[in-house]
Amino acid sequence: MAVPKRRTSKMRRDKRRAHRALTIPAFSTCKKCAEPVRPHHICEKCGTYNGKKILAEKE
Repeated sequence: MAVPKRRTSKMRRDKRRAHRALTIPAFSTCKKCAEPVRPHHICEKCGTYNGKKILAEKE
């Protein structure tokens, strides 16, 4: 059975995990109401997508 000859250092271990960091979700602004909106999603405030009315406005 294979057994490691030396203990893996913290630096080597952390270099291997470097790509696992969390990323901040992207946001753009709605063209109609200037609220922050996820790309390719309907604006929850005014209910528009790509300049077209999709949902009724929340009151």
